[in-house]
Amino acid sequence: MYLMFLYLTLTLLNIFNVCTGDCGCQLNRNAKCTNEEQPHDKYSQALNDDDKNLKERADFDQTHMSLIEGATFEMGTDKPVFESDHEGPIRNITVSSFYLDKYEVSNKQFSKFIEETGYITEAEKFGDSFIFEMLVPESEREQYKDFRAVQAPWWIKMKGVTWKHPEGEGSTIDDRLDHPVIHVSWNDAQKYCNFVGKRLPTEAEWEMSCRAGLKQKLYPWGNKLNPKDQHWANIWQGDFPLTNTAEDGYLSTAPVDSFPPNKFGLHNMAGNVWEWTQDNWLNDPDAKVKKGGSYLCHESYCWRYRCAARSFNTKDSSAGNLGFRCAGDVKA
Repeated sequence: MYLMFLYLTLTLLNIFNVCTGDCGCQLNRNAKCTNEEQPHDKYSQALNDDDKNLKERADFDQTHMSLIEGATFEMGTDKPVFESDHEGPIRNITVSSFYLDKYEVSNKQFSKFIEETGYITEAEKFGDSFIFEMLVPESEREQYKDFRAVQAPWWIKMKGVTWKHPEGEGSTIDDRLDHPVIHVSWNDAQKYCNFVGKRLPTEAEWEMSCRAGLKQKLYPWGNKLNPKDQHWANIWQGDFPLTNTAEDGYLSTAPVDSFPPNKFGLHNMAGNVWEWTQDNWLNDPDAKVKKGGSYLCHESYCWRYRCAARSFNTKDSSAGNLGFRCAGDVKA
């Protein structure tokens, strides 16, 4: 009887955490796991030193990029869903013209970067990354009970998880080369963008691109989540974190060209994977803003696939729902 009471109590506590928006969006390498004080108390400076072998390219390929014309737009919202995320207030922001990738950087593209440079990602150097428990065989989950984020126990910090082994040793990206690369830190994304002659977008550039000329709409296509009863983004369907019905066709990531593009020709600006931006979070240079939500977001607990929504991670953090796309400057 006591065990049943304890189980119900823990279940209710988990439901409370979900309802208050504590979904693990801000999971980072400083987060405590169940049986760990600090996963990495002190990082080696060598891990973050510039790779001398990486040479930036003077020009970038615009083939799969959209030219976003400079404009003034209304950034943020006066109806924030998460006050702590500082989604508001609405303010007029002027952005100069720039280019933005139509797609999130794919495994295929990132593989080519690795082949040409020999770059080693931070998850590879640290030896682990965060993975959502549903992607781990149920028979194996018990062994990771002491490696779960305290406030988001559905996240497991697993050894051997990297961009090319997204579910750990034995997993592969061979059948998802057209999916977005994941388990990449802000530092990793920055290296890639620099190498191809691009950069990460600013938060303002990203949000203006997400809105695609629509004024104060929730999503890149408007206010209705499923126009014409169709899915327009890869997000969670069902009861988080227990059941994902995958009605949109995907349990995890989707190919980078999935779902209709917005009016600027950009795919997956909502859902699929979170995307790194240039901007610091609250003037903290070690924490960076990410935008767009991911396949793990749902209105009931993490309604962050809205254009105005935002979150953050530390620069060295990586996870199975975190990727990026690049921007480029318009030369005079």
